[in-house]
Amino acid sequence: MMPPADPTNTNTQHRNEAMIMLTTANTLMGYRLHGLDAEVGKVEDFYFDDRHWAIRYLVADTGTWLTSRKVLISPYALLSVTTEKQQIAIDLTRKQIEDSPPLESHKPVSQQFEEQYHEHYGFPLYWTGPYMWGSDPVIQRNRELREQFKHDKKAWDCHLRSSTEVTGYHVQAADGEVGHVEDFIIDDEAWAIRYLLIATRDWWPGKKVLVSPQWIKRVSWSKSKIVVDLSRESIQQSPSYTEGSLPTPDYEAELHSHYNRQGYWVDAPSGRSKRGG
Repeated sequence: MMPPADPTNTNTQHRNEAMIMLTTANTLMGYRLHGLDAEVGKVEDFYFDDRHWAIRYLVADTGTWLTSRKVLISPYALLSVTTEKQQIAIDLTRKQIEDSPPLESHKPVSQQFEEQYHEHYGFPLYWTGPYMWGSDPVIQRNRELREQFKHDKKAWDCHLRSSTEVTGYHVQAADGEVGHVEDFIIDDEAWAIRYLLIATRDWWPGKKVLVSPQWIKRVSWSKSKIVVDLSRESIQQSPSYTEGSLPTPDYEAELHSHYNRQGYWVDAPSGRSKRGG
């Protein structure tokens, strides 16, 4: 549970300062992944961990190029997302991907595979250290600086989940059913899931609401159910969310203030870029 929001509510000011670009998982599905020397494939799915709810890999559909295995692309390799071209630029060549440890399509991502994967590309291990990205709170894209980080001896067990699989999970409030997961809103700079988009049609017809992973009390992965630390009444009285639009800084500040929760952007690392536009 996040600490209570500051009653003076300075969240909007902090939110406007950071370069936080939000988009939906469904929007990014099908985006072309363009490597340093050729197109690699298209976004097919996302794997996220169930501790930080951070995107750990984009799953690529490589078409006829590499048909025998599943290809994963770490956010460490992502350079930019271009909405107009529906394209994501990656800092990898086809040869690098072809020579990477193979992951069979029918098997889950194992710890052994991840260790081999990160060693192959020289990426830091995200599951060692106190932060979302291991020893660093942000994705360190500078290769020289990556070498300075030492892996923490304490590692946490990372369990990866598929965004496609979790879509459709039932969502329950403290006092009853709310709806089901329809989509995810992703911060495509930090590559973290900021909100679950919940369709409430069986309870509150025609309405959709946003819930932060930080407000989740527990998840029953075996029963496909997410329990949030909110009441149905508080959800019903939350700021109205317009389907098809993305949360604005003002809307996010209002949403967090409504639930008396601190915004994720308040303690964001000062090294992040300023918000533009």
